[in-house]
Amino acid sequence: MRPVPGPSVFWGAGSRLPAPLVARAHRLLRTRRANPARGASRITKDMNYWDYIHVEELLALQGGFDDDEQKVGNDEALFIVVHQIYELWFKLILRELTSARELFRQNPVPDQKLASAARSFRRVVTIFEQAIEHFRVMETLTTRDYLDFRDRLIPASGFQSAQLREIELLLGLDDALRIPLGREGSYKEALKTADGAPSAATRRVEARLASGPSLKHFLDEWLSRTPIDGSSEPEGVVGFLRSYTRSMRQENERRVQMAIDKALTPPDVERLRARYEAESAAAEAFLLAEDDPAADAATREKRRAVRAAIVFIESYRELPRLAWPREVLDRILEMEQAMLIWRQRHARMVERVIGRRTGTGGSAGVDYLDQTALRYRVFGDLWTVRSLLLRKPSVPEIEHASDYGFRVEDSP
Repeated sequence: MRPVPGPSVFWGAGSRLPAPLVARAHRLLRTRRANPARGASRITKDMNYWDYIHVEELLALQGGFDDDEQKVGNDEALFIVVHQIYELWFKLILRELTSARELFRQNPVPDQKLASAARSFRRVVTIFEQAIEHFRVMETLTTRDYLDFRDRLIPASGFQSAQLREIELLLGLDDALRIPLGREGSYKEALKTADGAPSAATRRVEARLASGPSLKHFLDEWLSRTPIDGSSEPEGVVGFLRSYTRSMRQENERRVQMAIDKALTPPDVERLRARYEAESAAAEAFLLAEDDPAADAATREKRRAVRAAIVFIESYRELPRLAWPREVLDRILEMEQAMLIWRQRHARMVERVIGRRTGTGGSAGVDYLDQTALRYRVFGDLWTVRSLLLRKPSVPEIEHASDYGFRVEDSP
């Protein structure tokens, strides 16, 4: 049996630990020496860093198409490694989003679990922020550096990242928003092999689709169940929304009066008044779900409930029981913003390295990437409500604020 290492092995020979911690560590080591079976799986097992991380397997994956690192130059090795790192980040993002999706799948969603969801979304934000920095590494490639091996990539494309498609699906990206690319304009077809057969990427995406509805679907379900000023009835939702839109109109009138007081010319005041009137009308149509004439009555009722909940949570976020719901919504918005910035940064990196030429997979290259950054938004209602929020003094009073105070459980 190998000797059990002392604390200096883990902390460094020169490290100084608090005396109580050192004493505790020595007691633990003496106990394990006296009773080898206790904790044997952790101390005596022949485990080390390289086995746990599978270092050798990881370092053998940079051989390119020929699986031969001798044929891969430094620039191509950089290209491969950065993209492999992205796929590992995507894997972590998928784990966090799946955990959050499964939480919101519950009915009811446990209030005490909302902090966990917020942490998951914050972790995704941090991952995207870190991933953005990797583009700086890619930009150490000059155009000629990349062109030296670019032809070998054709027809491979970053569009074929199944995990990125999984992230979009898990979030809830609407297929109607997708920009056509690949065979017949379908991302599913583009993931197939050259002869049209299903690939590992195809199977991965199909498995994700089969795993159930998206995070957005369950988030909307959760929001639609939010009591609005103590009521979950459709009439209560509409009543709150009408009260809120009246407050919006009053706020806009105040702004027009401010313009008059600032001595703007009458034509300027009228233009401003017309603009505010249009904003008020659009806001009312959005909140009352009258912005989509093709939607049926049930769909409109559901949208009203979701939008009312977002406005209610944002407007009365000081109430204790709305604090974590508001944090969740803010983290989701931050997460989507981080992904949009990642897409935009990706486009600028590509433009800097290769310009606006056609992509290796036959796409429009930078133009395609720019369009995804503009169009691929999942949580549109959260963004729209930002334009509708009021100053605290202008928010209408609610009758049942006490319903959203701290919950006190009855003693047994």
